[in-house]
Amino acid sequence: MPVNNCSKKECVLAVDDEEGFLGMLKAALECYGFRVHTASSPKEAITLYRDHQRDIGMVLLDYLLPDMSGELVFKNLQGLNPDVRVVLLTGCEESVANEMFKTGLRGYLQKPFSLPELVQRVRDAIDAPGSGCSPSPA
Repeated sequence: MPVNNCSKKECVLAVDDEEGFLGMLKAALECYGFRVHTASSPKEAITLYRDHQRDIGMVLLDYLLPDMSGELVFKNLQGLNPDVRVVLLTGCEESVANEMFKTGLRGYLQKPFSLPELVQRVRDAIDAPGSGCSPSPA
């Protein structure tokens, strides 16, 4: 029996304002064994992450969202957990992610992307070493 359970949870928070795309992400990732929370607005995403961050291994975040950019959502999530693992999903050029990489973004996927690419980015983000694993509860 492990004394310190530090394995990252197989749980993903997917954030996108396009409901159809969000449903596709959820269904695809669930086929690969991930549990998926979804949020279609920045406010919902921040609230969900705040309430479930102990269970969420990583966040898939759209860049173009109503009311708040993906970059601002990312900063809000980092305020809740400095080691939040975020992969940006966007139809924009990679340059939109450059500043975010400097502050801890874990990955970038340009739409459209393939399912194997998506699963690999999610796996990389969850498995990457980080400071989020602590032997004592926060």
